Amino acid sequence: MRIIIVGSGAGGATVAKELSANATTGNDNGRGIEVLLIEKGPAIDDSKDASRYYANIRSSEVEILRTFCLGGSTTVSAGNGMRALEKELSVLGIDLSEEFKEAERELGVRTLPDSHFGEGTRRIMAAAGDLGFEMKKMPKFIDPIRCVPCGKCSFGCPNNAKWSAIEFIKDAEKNGAKIITGMPVDNIIVKDGEVVGVRSRDKTFRADIVVLSAGALETPRLLKKQGLLSMSSSTRTRTRTRTHTHTPRIFVDTFITIGGILKGVRLNREVTMNALIAFADFTLFPHFSNHLVKRMSVSGIKTSPDDVLGIMVKIKDEEVEVGEMAEADEVKKGITKKDAVLLSEGAAIAGAILKRAGVEPSSFVSTHVRGAHPGGTAMIGEAVDKNLATEVSGLYVADASVLPASPGAPPILTIVALAKYLSRIILADLT
Repeated sequence: MRIIIVGSGAGGATVAKELSANATTGNDNGRGIEVLLIEKGPAIDDSKDASRYYANIRSSEVEILRTFCLGGSTTVSAGNGMRALEKELSVLGIDLSEEFKEAERELGVRTLPDSHFGEGTRRIMAAAGDLGFEMKKMPKFIDPIRCVPCGKCSFGCPNNAKWSAIEFIKDAEKNGAKIITGMPVDNIIVKDGEVVGVRSRDKTFRADIVVLSAGALETPRLLKKQGLLSMSSSTRTRTRTRTHTHTPRIFVDTFITIGGILKGVRLNREVTMNALIAFADFTLFPHFSNHLVKRMSVSGIKTSPDDVLGIMVKIKDEEVEVGEMAEADEVKKGITKKDAVLLSEGAAIAGAILKRAGVEPSSFVSTHVRGAHPGGTAMIGEAVDKNLATEVSGLYVADASVLPASPGAPPILTIVALAKYLSRIILADLT
């Protein structure tokens, strides 16, 4: 039994670890599973230099952030361990309570001690409280003993204090899984309604099961080649089932960061996004961005990164159609009227908090609009069922593509939980 996993981010690495742990091990517990993980990007031993592998889509109105390397976007995440979309998934019949607990334990999710909160975050938290907002500590998958606050979480942790999917990949390798890097998968091979492998350039890899975890831009492109983005719109006639394809939609958790000058605050050297205020449709986080300094320079304001205090406004953005997706780089994500309203509401509150914290409003600037969490392009109930299975027998999806709605919050923990959930389904089917 060979299982191929395409992609090595939060979803793919988790599936590889879980399934390889149940492979043939020389004892009666083995199921005879051979696990092969194929990754488009290069191999890296740790995430220190992960920022070199950003492959952002800048042609879109909303710049879409992504990373191509072993471990995927987990290598450049802020280490946030939030239970995103738990209720929404439960409504769909997917109870992840046990998977969340297991993921939190394995990733070491916890809030960081007070020693890891700098002046900038403390000022923002205090100012928010003064204005009647409750700002809580962010749950993190960061080891506080190894963490030396430096503000480089999103560039690759220099001390390997933050969990990344590379850890699960190493576990999978120890369990006997094979890892191939620098190998983009071009197509899924299907015969008589069953998956039989994948094709990469001039190579063919045979498989009994394929799990797509290539990310919310690459996974739907592969599915669309097989006409699989259509589960919710199938109709049955007397003689056959007819499938009506539809254009996939996307959300990206659109965000901006607004900020201004507060001399010597040094938010840029702190653990990023170490606290949050959650509203119904957007969330605020302490956040420094180099784009703020650049925007200030354009506005004629000279300052140092050490003197900037900022807050990220991340919204639950509306899904928009993404077109034919012949190539993942062709994806366009715009801003709807609702998105603009939410960004404005969040920015107004963020501005009030920054002013209360001591920032001079005349120095306020905003970054351009970005999105770090593309998802929803192969939603549960459309491209996959509640078992994350497609219409093709043996073909599954385990990444942000399947998320049913924009979380407006970091989704890594949820993707890990979903991947554990899928792994258990696959293993149960093999018994």
